Amino acid sequence: MESPLKYFARLTDPRIERNREHRLEEILLIAIAAVLSGAESWNDIADYGESKREWLKTFLTLPGGIPSHDTFNRVFAALDPEEFERGFAAWVAAIAKLTAGEVVAIDGKTLCGTRQVGKKQLVHLVSAWAGTNNLVLGQRKVDEKSNEITAIPKLLAALELSGTVVTIDAMGCQREIAAKIVDKKADYILAVKENQQRLLDDIKDSFKMLAADAVAEQIDCGHGRVETRRCSVVGDLTLLDKPGDWKGLRSLVRIEAERYHKTTGKTEQETRYYISSLAPEAERINSLVRQHWGIENKLHWVLDVAFGEDHSRKRAGNAAQNFSLINRVALNLLKKETTLKRGVKGKRLKAAWDHPYLLKLLGV
Repeated sequence: MESPLKYFARLTDPRIERNREHRLEEILLIAIAAVLSGAESWNDIADYGESKREWLKTFLTLPGGIPSHDTFNRVFAALDPEEFERGFAAWVAAIAKLTAGEVVAIDGKTLCGTRQVGKKQLVHLVSAWAGTNNLVLGQRKVDEKSNEITAIPKLLAALELSGTVVTIDAMGCQREIAAKIVDKKADYILAVKENQQRLLDDIKDSFKMLAADAVAEQIDCGHGRVETRRCSVVGDLTLLDKPGDWKGLRSLVRIEAERYHKTTGKTEQETRYYISSLAPEAERINSLVRQHWGIENKLHWVLDVAFGEDHSRKRAGNAAQNFSLINRVALNLLKKETTLKRGVKGKRLKAAWDHPYLLKLLGV
């Protein structure tokens, strides 16, 4: 595994030079090592550093000893998050081998514990998840007075997406975003809801008045339920208002989902609509749409349950955004290490008590 640390080597140190008791690269390494070992706060990281002081001294200089929790907080609160994220994206580009047709799911996540006193706004991040590689590709923060529509293009610009299929929920169904994806030599599947009411109505009319080019059905059983997803696709765009405004558009998609819950006997039904730059191939599109939910199950859920991200109370400056990136560095390192057949929790436990394994994860 290639170490992420060298990709952060050129980060601008936000501290005044005369006040630097600790080297920035060593602060980063201790933080990542601590999070790999189970730390969830600045206090945890500082305590980890103190408990591992003698071992850390075997390969770090530690000119000012182990930084305090206040030092970790101040440094990461002041660190430029965009610069930090660029380093992260460069590292991921070096370790990820995106395959043709791989789903890159983009979705937002709110850090629920980040509301500052006197403010209503919570930190909201948009992340990209590569399903086949099982990796976070990048993240961007949504500006306080904006929404995901402005953050998604910035995230797309930072990623290498050639040959992939980008899937985004309804917030990302924008002409500019579709064009950006095509310009990156990728395809898209974008959910369509009431925020694009005219487009949604035209798609519904298309399925009422035109014959589907292809239909495919998938049935999944698990977690006490049976889910049937019927995908219909139409390649005729004549009933759309100005279809040429959507760059690369080739298919309209309808997915009719039915979930039967074995324990209650209840059945739920839902119909969802999408637009896509892919050819009208129902079986393939049905599978790709299903893969989008990997970002919820394999990224957001893991960050909340295994890393305690939703309970984070980091509020100063850029602390929450930068700590979230440390979590994603750690998650990628754990996902890419495949010799130990354990889940994220098991690997973090082993990292906490097995120094050679931790160094293997870190790539140092």
